[in-house]
Amino acid sequence: MQQTTKSAPKPIRSPCLPALRLLQATEALFERAFGSLNPWHNLGALSYFFFWIIAATGIYLFILFDTSVLGAHRSVEAITAQWFFGGVIRSLHRYASDAFAVTIMLHLVREFLHGRYANFRWFSWVSGVPLLWFAFSSGINGYWLVWDELAQFIAVGTAEFLDWLPVFGGTMVRNFLTQDSISDRFFSLLVFLHIGLPLLLLAGMWIHIQRISRPKTKPPRALAWGTFGMLLAVSLWMPAVSQPPANMARVAAEFPLDWFYLGIYPLLYAGSPAQLWALLGGVTLLLLLVPLALGKKREPIAVVNLSHCNGCGRCFDDCPYSAVIMQPRSDGANQAREAVVNPALCASCGICAGACPSSTPFRGVKKLVTGIDMPQQPIGALRAELKAALQKLSGKTKIVVFGCNCAADVSSLAAPDVAIFSLICSGQLPPSFIEYAVRNGADGVFLTGCHEDDCEFRLGGKWTSQRLSGEREPHLRLDKIPAGRVSMVGAASRELASLAPALDAFRSELALLAVEPVDQADDEPDVVGDAHG
Repeated sequence: MQQTTKSAPKPIRSPCLPALRLLQATEALFERAFGSLNPWHNLGALSYFFFWIIAATGIYLFILFDTSVLGAHRSVEAITAQWFFGGVIRSLHRYASDAFAVTIMLHLVREFLHGRYANFRWFSWVSGVPLLWFAFSSGINGYWLVWDELAQFIAVGTAEFLDWLPVFGGTMVRNFLTQDSISDRFFSLLVFLHIGLPLLLLAGMWIHIQRISRPKTKPPRALAWGTFGMLLAVSLWMPAVSQPPANMARVAAEFPLDWFYLGIYPLLYAGSPAQLWALLGGVTLLLLLVPLALGKKREPIAVVNLSHCNGCGRCFDDCPYSAVIMQPRSDGANQAREAVVNPALCASCGICAGACPSSTPFRGVKKLVTGIDMPQQPIGALRAELKAALQKLSGKTKIVVFGCNCAADVSSLAAPDVAIFSLICSGQLPPSFIEYAVRNGADGVFLTGCHEDDCEFRLGGKWTSQRLSGEREPHLRLDKIPAGRVSMVGAASRELASLAPALDAFRSELALLAVEPVDQADDEPDVVGDAHG
């Protein structure tokens, strides 16, 4: 008979489910090709990586750039003619900028389709919207500095676009973009903007990640080098080149556009500046309102049980969103600190409960209460249900499966010899529950959840893996469990079909193991802050 906890896997909530399914299918193809280096799981980190390439190459180009009307185009041509220490670096600057635009847009779309914009995530979403304006303004401004025919077209188009605003009142084109008004001071202003806008962008990127702990700002080394190699190959294959120098006395008939940054200009001339302002302003407003318009019901947050908290700080260390803070003790107990949950930041993931040393099922108390817990799925209820499920298991190989609500639905694995438990996040599981299951009748424990590099709550899969390997507290006491009794398999919601074969293989491995008696577990004394892992 199937055994389940009170918490069951929830259906995927996405504003556009067909698009999400297409995205998941695409990610699955990349998963097979790249494994843990899947670029779809590192879009934010890749954006940072491209930004630093842009900054490094930009500094080199700025040193050689002539900020004057007559010297701007000529100096860019001279830089390009230097081949590697000029032309290739200029090309890297250009293609890294394009890649930056692509990754930030894909990152936005991916987070939107996964519904990651409301409740505890609202700040990251809303703070990310202005970054789009800073990013694309920086890129467009960079094209001005070349001062070729394309730059002239962009400058005139931008002036006409800004002139619609009452604050300018038609002065931009008249005062700045005529043959007589172009001066060296104008180019100094462009250079100032091209330095200032990226600095504002970097400050905004820093603000964007302030509500998460251990933000992923560096892609895996192999992915970083591979991506850099691709940019370098493209730079050698298709070097960035300039158009003829700008001439305000005439208008060029044709020139190539960088559609990643300059796609708005055809829209400007297909309609009017007012229509383009309405479009861009409307899209910006819609993005800002997404958390309010499409926000989901808030789940209950973590609750601290102060009499069972010893102030160890593990919940603080493991929280993916910095929702747990440590402060001086308020109840006069001997412990120096206590954990406090910030409701605005709590993701309701339960990772803190999995980190708490009081969450061990071996404590000799009738009702297990842990230092920090999830009201919708308390650790005490999990122990009671696990104990009952172990008594009902039958068959040659008895297996306990711990799954994750955000990953593949483990309910399909139900069988007489399999007890099923689905947690809020795989990181909610205290490792001691694995030992408890094996020492109380289970032949093996099968864990599954999101892939480590794509956890719904960022760090659940990583912390679980490190707890099982002994790298992180609380850790699994491997000396208490015979080898081969624990298996962990990553399976996203789209990979449900892979779970049954993986469980069958684990069952076969267990059947081949020599039958070793495992000491039955006696309840350990109830000690607040027991560090048993």
